Amino acid sequence: MSRKRDLLLAGIVLLAGKLRIRKGAPKPEPNHGAELRVLALLGLSALCSTAFVVVYAVDSLPNQTQLLGASLGLALLFLAAALIVAGQKLVPQEDEVEEYPPVDHEPEQLAIVEIVEEIGERVTRRRLLTLGLLGAGGALGAALLTPALSFGPVLRIGSYFATPWRRGRRLVDEDGKPYKASDIEPDGFYTAFPEDLPTELKEELAAPVVLVRLPVSTLRLPPELQGYDANGIVAYSKICTHAGCAISLYRAPLFQPDEPRPALVCPCHYSTFDPSDGGSVIFGPAGRKLPMLPVYVDPRGYLRARHTFDEAVGPSWWGVRNRKPTP
Repeated sequence: MSRKRDLLLAGIVLLAGKLRIRKGAPKPEPNHGAELRVLALLGLSALCSTAFVVVYAVDSLPNQTQLLGASLGLALLFLAAALIVAGQKLVPQEDEVEEYPPVDHEPEQLAIVEIVEEIGERVTRRRLLTLGLLGAGGALGAALLTPALSFGPVLRIGSYFATPWRRGRRLVDEDGKPYKASDIEPDGFYTAFPEDLPTELKEELAAPVVLVRLPVSTLRLPPELQGYDANGIVAYSKICTHAGCAISLYRAPLFQPDEPRPALVCPCHYSTFDPSDGGSVIFGPAGRKLPMLPVYVDPRGYLRARHTFDEAVGPSWWGVRNRKPTP
């Protein structure tokens, strides 16, 4: 008997609470003007996000950095404004202050359900607003992901390790004149490129090398680099393995053996490499040695490459240490 009475009382309380909520929460009127403003703001956000992608893709635009910042900033501003208008004009604003029931939470649950239903009743262009929100969010997401394309192709990373050096390719100067072994003098510093390489490709990381001549008796090449020199002439990548700067200084001692031994020096951060020891690092922030190009002298006296470098060319970003260059 007591259990039936409790169930009856609970039903009466539940019904009374539901009737009270239905009676005290009048249905709000649709706000068509607010819906149009939200749609317009979402459209502007999508338009600005699309403009960011276009500006990023077109390098010839003046003040590109400022345009990128303005388009992305406006996209975020319009999106925030759309959400603010939707929150203030389309979401019902009701404040109810009452004591929190110690045990029974059913009225509060019904109140939440009521508010959710009111939101749906107040919006008349639900699908259109949903499409606008998805369009603005999708365009903004595309704008945020666009700069990732600057990292290069995701799957085609082989081009980063390709070099123009092939077996038998002659070493030439900046004007395309082939180097002979007799042209490389002691204490001299020479820059060489692969023969028949187009001018625009000479700027590639793997193209330029530095040439120096050392006494054969001073060479201390490791076993895996034996035979890489041509009677004391050694060739190394001109690109520093620290940050990709150009090796443009050569330290040739005038008073041996009192002065430090010969070294290739990067003037940007002073990474210093030993040409007699396979390009090993002897000073500075570089984390690995210079890649070495094997060379030989052909019957006519010209310097030619035996094959490509022994290591990948370029600064020590992730993966360079684990990859080999490909001709």
